[in-house]
Amino acid sequence: MTNETTSLLLSPKQLKETETNQTSEGLDARQAFKDLDATASANFHDNRENVENHQTEGGMLKPVIFGGLDGILTSFAIVAGAAGGDLPTGVVLILGFSNIFADALSMGVGEFLSSKAESEWILNERKREQWEFQNYPEGELQEMIELWVKKGMSQKDAESVVTTMAKYDEFFIDIMMTEELGLQVPEEDHLQESFKEGVVMFCSFATFGALPLLGYAVIPSLFPELGEEILFACACVVTGIVLFIMGSVKSLFSTTVWYACGLETLLLGGACATVAYTLGQLIDGFVQDA
Repeated sequence: MTNETTSLLLSPKQLKETETNQTSEGLDARQAFKDLDATASANFHDNRENVENHQTEGGMLKPVIFGGLDGILTSFAIVAGAAGGDLPTGVVLILGFSNIFADALSMGVGEFLSSKAESEWILNERKREQWEFQNYPEGELQEMIELWVKKGMSQKDAESVVTTMAKYDEFFIDIMMTEELGLQVPEEDHLQESFKEGVVMFCSFATFGALPLLGYAVIPSLFPELGEEILFACACVVTGIVLFIMGSVKSLFSTTVWYACGLETLLLGGACATVAYTLGQLIDGFVQDA
């Protein structure tokens, strides 16, 4: 019985319980890997009813983390440089928000165009491999045999495996792309994925980039008596917390513990902010001396 037929026979409550159990089972498989428990992993795979749910959310991890870190560090660099140069709050807000949203748009468009260009290049390489396979299959087969022999497979086994896979043209061409060129063939909807990555990059950059500036925009209206030193301290606290959280979230897609990832991101971000603040002070000193 297929999964579709089973889902039609189950009530909504039973279907939800089934999905929950499958998710829990997928977590059990990942937990076995984290614990290096070979027995638990074997028991999981021997139970054919289990569904091993691999994490797929990592596809957008790069634009979210890269865009968020770039946005918040760019924004805080402006804040730190302005604080080091004793610039007024109004100047910080003008420079900050205009720069953040301009950079966010640039990053989003750049992510879309670069991802699209990479997919088109890979597909063009696949066409070349397909043409070569159609016109000189013996040469392509020999290349794959030699490749797998270098990886430790015997000559006889390599010839057997390659000859078998070569019966299925499209499948074998994708294998050649991965093994020979080290390229992952994009999906048919790669344009949509590229556009999605661009949008995610823009939103991540703009959202996280605006956080260090919110204190300068909101706090003065609520507490007008606070000085610029307090506003800068608030921006430092907010930036530090967000950097630690982003690093902790990144640990969900790695084997590193969450607090180590959070601390790593916080320290690297703090180093960037320190450089910006120091440069702001130095430049302000040169300007005043001049």
